[in-house]
Amino acid sequence: MLDILYLAHDVADPAIRRRTLTLEAGGANVTVAGFRRGAATPAADGVIELGVTKDGRFGQRVAAVAKAAMLLRHKLSGAKRPGVIIARNLEMLALANRANAIFGGNVPIVYECLDIHRLLLRKDFAGRMLRAAEHYLGRNVSLLITSSPAFIENYFRPVSRLKAPIMLLENQVIELEETVGMQTARPRPPQPGEPWKIGWFGALRCRKSLKLLSEFTRAMDGKFEVVLRGRPAYSEFDDFDGFVENEPFMHFHGAYQNPEDLARIYDDVQFSWGIDFFEEGLNSSWLLPNRLYEGCRYNAVPIAMRGTETARFISAKHIGLVLDRAESAALADLFSGMTRERYFAEFGKVAATGSSTWVFDRADCQRLVNRLAALRASDAQTASIHELSQKHSNKGGLL
Repeated sequence: MLDILYLAHDVADPAIRRRTLTLEAGGANVTVAGFRRGAATPAADGVIELGVTKDGRFGQRVAAVAKAAMLLRHKLSGAKRPGVIIARNLEMLALANRANAIFGGNVPIVYECLDIHRLLLRKDFAGRMLRAAEHYLGRNVSLLITSSPAFIENYFRPVSRLKAPIMLLENQVIELEETVGMQTARPRPPQPGEPWKIGWFGALRCRKSLKLLSEFTRAMDGKFEVVLRGRPAYSEFDDFDGFVENEPFMHFHGAYQNPEDLARIYDDVQFSWGIDFFEEGLNSSWLLPNRLYEGCRYNAVPIAMRGTETARFISAKHIGLVLDRAESAALADLFSGMTRERYFAEFGKVAATGSSTWVFDRADCQRLVNRLAALRASDAQTASIHELSQKHSNKGGLL
């Protein structure tokens, strides 16, 4: 069995739980070590806690990582030597190198980067220094995992100096039981007199989307409603709860579990909001969000912004609705004349793609763990060749 040390930037992030489930379903034994994002975040069972960080406070997070590095030997004292170390995000890559040294070196490091932080893309001194840090910390990386082709095309190949092989691992929905995979979502048009519903689920961090949807639903005077679920990034909003509370056609229903709750929550909406302006023109234009796969798995019609990787992705599959401009009037035009017949047609296009595009099953989990396990043999062979080369070099011979 492959033992994995998973270093998490936020142990309460649902994405960490999904990845842990994926690896365990593939046959790995996973030890999670990481930070809590905010003192109010409850500690997770079985997790090695490395400290507390604050959302949106980059400097504080750097200091927390530095402190954790000094305490890491003590924190990992009871942990078994892993076969692979996975570092989720750049800040954890620093700790991955430290953990590798603690365990005697030669442990393959996997860098999992599913978002490109805006600081990495700056052209000034700060941006150059952060990219240099990524290059330095990534010098021992055996594999880079990322979730969108646009991250590779726009950052990792032309900008980043990382030399590791790249694995594309999309944000598909985990389905471990065959009976779950057999479930099909039914069309759910609103009853006469009820509104069409747009679901905005997952990481809620985009002020521009919130404002746009507010203006749109008010302009449509109750013909459309927005259902919000997930974890708001409160640092990105002046008053998220107060804003939504005062909106007549927007409703927030809190967090949900992925994948357990997906069928239920998507059955409540007809459309899925796949737009994010959080880092407009950069990360948000390149990502393929979890909500895209979640919604399409249950045949919610996706909505994307023209010019983004999400729009390119759904357009290639001939599904979904693409918004031309981030304006309430443009959104109203997109939905103009929405009828049951048009909805059934759009629903049918998504349903026709089949579930395999959107799900990650047990066989996929096993293939992923096998790929990670192969790193051990590869790195051991490389280390052996290097050691043999050193011996020959010391003797004045050639390999």
